[in-house]
Amino acid sequence: MSHNSADVHVVRKPRHLKAIGIGSALAAALVVTAGLAARRHQHQELVQWTDAQLVPSVRLAPAMDPASTHAITLPGHLEAWNSAPIHARVSGYLKAWYKDIGAKVKAGDVLAVIDTPELDQQLEQAKAVLGKAQANAHLADMTAQRWQHLLGSDSVSKQEADEKAGDAAAAQATVLAARADVDRLNALEAFKKIVAPFDGVVTARHTDVGDLITANSESGPELFTVADTSRMRLYVPVPQVDAGSIKPGMKATLTVPEWPGQDFTATLIGNSEAINPSSGSLLAQFEADNKNGELKPGDYSDVQLDIQVDPHRVTIPATALIFRSHGPQVAVLGADARVHLRKVHVALDLGTTLQIDQGLNPADRVIENPPDSLMDGDQVRVQSDNDENVAMEGGHASAG
Repeated sequence: MSHNSADVHVVRKPRHLKAIGIGSALAAALVVTAGLAARRHQHQELVQWTDAQLVPSVRLAPAMDPASTHAITLPGHLEAWNSAPIHARVSGYLKAWYKDIGAKVKAGDVLAVIDTPELDQQLEQAKAVLGKAQANAHLADMTAQRWQHLLGSDSVSKQEADEKAGDAAAAQATVLAARADVDRLNALEAFKKIVAPFDGVVTARHTDVGDLITANSESGPELFTVADTSRMRLYVPVPQVDAGSIKPGMKATLTVPEWPGQDFTATLIGNSEAINPSSGSLLAQFEADNKNGELKPGDYSDVQLDIQVDPHRVTIPATALIFRSHGPQVAVLGADARVHLRKVHVALDLGTTLQIDQGLNPADRVIENPPDSLMDGDQVRVQSDNDENVAMEGGHASAG
């Protein structure tokens, strides 16, 4: 049996093709390795970015130089230096008036005259009573003298002579009483003329010719009001927290609505030395010159006072204050980059800034606009102006 064997031919690849395959495999391995390294780096950056986002970014409040004084504006009202409501001391009818509202008067100028027929008759009657009393006293004196002569000759008893002397003394006393009544009515007669008590201006007139005038009427209005407006009294309620800064001689600047943009100056002359329990304020009194008559009694005014500042107070922005259940607090950045919440007391609220007298030191680093979620002990990252610029540039680049 014979077998026919076929010749087998083995085909071999060229060596250069084998090198190319090995190179491609190595290149692929390098690409994969580089990709895995890039992904690992990106993952690490993502982790770092995520961790950074978990740490809140805060800004520190700018340092504020403590001022020696601060200005506060308070409401005030102006009154005349002297103001006298003039009532009638005698009853009758107004006969005439000579000064109207706005008239400038001198002390003693006649404002009006009252017709008093009843008072005139009372005066005449009192004069007649005085005359009668004087005549009786003269007769009683002469009788007493005669009885003294008769007593020398024992024509009358000493008792009778003493009685006549007593009658003469009583008659003299009656004369004194009658003269006092005449003097009283003469004094009332002088009140028929209503006169200005001091130099000033007539600010009110509540009567007219023919009006019935009732003397000493507390319920009725005054006939005239005269005010001395050459100087003005300025009354300002100062809050209790600033009461200690009210010192003699301090100045105040005031404005009134009828003269916008014009400032007036007043000087402290005294205060009530007591805190009003209903308003919690100290009433301060200032003196303002008013020679030109620009200020009016009853004016409302805005008063600016320069109050001395306690050097121990710390000034912070109002945006740094935190309101929570524990009361007002401020977030302070510690040396360990962690937040410490301080309970504070606001001594003075100036609107955009606050003055703190308890809970802070001048060296404390106060966080401005703290996040609502910020808690005591949280770690934070301080944001600088460069961070804001980079964020803004990144935003512009993304938009582009």
